[in-house]
Amino acid sequence: MSEEAAPVFSDLEERILRIVQDSLPDSPTPFASIASSLGVDEQVVIDLLVRLKESGAIRRFGATLRHQEAGYGANVMVAWFVDGDQDMQEVSRIMAERPEITHCYQRRSCYEWPYNLYTMVHARSQEECLTIVRQLQEETGISLYEMLFSHEELKKTSMRYF
Repeated sequence: MSEEAAPVFSDLEERILRIVQDSLPDSPTPFASIASSLGVDEQVVIDLLVRLKESGAIRRFGATLRHQEAGYGANVMVAWFVDGDQDMQEVSRIMAERPEITHCYQRRSCYEWPYNLYTMVHARSQEECLTIVRQLQEETGISLYEMLFSHEELKKTSMRYF
């Protein structure tokens, strides 16, 4: 993780970011609508977002698909044990390249829980999840893993920073 200081935003910038971190206005010109609601020019909104995109603070803008409603009713968190003899970076790359995987994190293992790489696999069914996990197991050679299927979604929101 980077040790760089977090950027300091003006009150106006925070107000803009508070709006764009939620759903954008349903408008052919959403940034103009945001600017209008704040009493500023559209270019002020665009300039801030371009600056943050160029700095890497904003990775992308995109639609959020509610996967259950779109037919992707199964997901499984897989806790993988990447042995010290294996290349963690290569295994992580293989996992992260799969379109069915939305999250891929390396974490420290602890006590009796040896797992150090975690992925979230989304598919249309549990059987499809199992197939994907088997393919990943074969491709990476990882033999020790645990699958934790979701039973009920209790909360799912985007992080609110402002």
